[in-house]
Order: sequence, then structure tokens, then C-alpha cells
Amino acid sequence: MMRPDVIELRNFYHTRLGVTVRKALVRKIRRMWPDISNFRLLGLGYATPYLFPFRSETERTIALMPAQQGVIHWPHEGPGLVGLSEEELLPLPDASIDRIILVHGLENTREVDAMLQEIWRVLTNSGKLLVVVPGRRGMWSRMEKTPFGHGYPYSDRQLRRILRDNMFNFSDVQGALYFPPSSMRLNLKLANFFERLGEKWWPKFSGVRLIEAEKQIFAIPEEPVQKKKRRPVIAPAARPISAAHHSVKIDADAK
Repeated sequence: MMRPDVIELRNFYHTRLGVTVRKALVRKIRRMWPDISNFRLLGLGYATPYLFPFRSETERTIALMPAQQGVIHWPHEGPGLVGLSEEELLPLPDASIDRIILVHGLENTREVDAMLQEIWRVLTNSGKLLVVVPGRRGMWSRMEKTPFGHGYPYSDRQLRRILRDNMFNFSDVQGALYFPPSSMRLNLKLANFFERLGEKWWPKFSGVRLIEAEKQIFAIPEEPVQKKKRRPVIAPAARPISAAHHSVKIDADAK
């Protein structure tokens, strides 16, 4: 499975198309989560483009990027709030996070169940997960020039099944990115129009699918037969780094 590396992801979100995508998805996330005041927010995968608007509202906001992808310092100014970790071994205490946004993550991992079980572990009892993945019916998953054209696209039924199998309750699947994955100026100008039109007339054919899931607390996930040693997060860096470079632990409770 070929996944975009951190440089490809960063470069995409610096393009006009990437900026338009970020604005469209932030509007959608804001509608789904209108108030996250005083929550601890975690971004997984490559979620940093979607975290910045919420930083001033949350108790704290941090991000973790997978070792196979690499990591880039974030935010651009000030202390780093992002680190590198294994997808299935997050360096965070149990029940320490209130809200998680997972973007460019689920479709690119080979360890779907392990990732979701680890997310379940770090969420508080009332914690919620927002999953953003390429939609199987949309045109974005067929175009490799954007990050949504990599990995495994999901149908709504598949999303619900994997969440249910990993002890999450979930709400209805919603869509976003109804405009074509094109950088043409007219397309970008009409993006908001296409979003409104798509939500009303062809809701199942969006470029990405979003689903909110809530942690079930009436059962305990099974422990793996051989539990891997927890890997420390790698220190934030100004350029991409790999899992083989220097590493230090980050206290998840440190502001």
C-alpha cells in the first residue's frame, strides 16, 4: 500500500486546491463539532491543517503522525505540538483525550483494528472520534494527484462495520468535497456552490466521508497476545524525520 509521505501532504495543503479542501472540511468539522471548549484535542494521521482553527478553544491541542509517513514541525511559530509515533502504540495515557480527528490515516494503515483499539484506549469515557476518509463512490479516490487518491477508500457500510467491530457507537456518515479535484480557478471559485449542491442532491457521492464515533464503555477490548513495547514520540522537528532518528518522550499532559 503506497501512502503519501509528509512532504507530499505538506505540499498539497500549500496549493490553491489544498487550501480550498482545508476550508471545506473545516466548515464541515465545525458543523459536526460546534463547541469543543475546554476539551483535549488530538489530531492523527496528517490532521494539522484542520487543527489550527480550534487551538484557541481547546484546553490543549496536539498531533501525532505515523512513523511510516514522517513528521513536520507544527505550528510554524512557537513550541512544537506534534510528534512521531506508531499508529498502534500511541504514547498517551489511558482515557486522556476528549476528541480525536483522524485524517489521512485510516485509509493508509495496514493495522486498522490495532489503530482503532488504541484510539479507543486513549479516549475518555465520553470521548469522540471523527474519521475522515476518501469515499469509494467519489471521484477524489480515483485521482492520485491529491492525498485522497492514495490508500483504501471506504464505503459507508465498511466504515460502520469497522467502527462497530472495534467498540464504537457511530452517527450517520456525512460527505464533503463535492467539487472536482481540479486546480482550475473557476472550479475553486465555485467550490462552495458545489458543496451546497452536492449535500442536497447527491450526498452519497462526495470525495470524502466523515463519521463521528463515540467510545463504548460497557465492554473492554481484548489484550493482544504479544503486546509491543510502547515507543516514545520523536521530538518535533523543523523538517521531516524518520523513526530511526533521535527520540525523546513527550508528556501528554504538558501544555
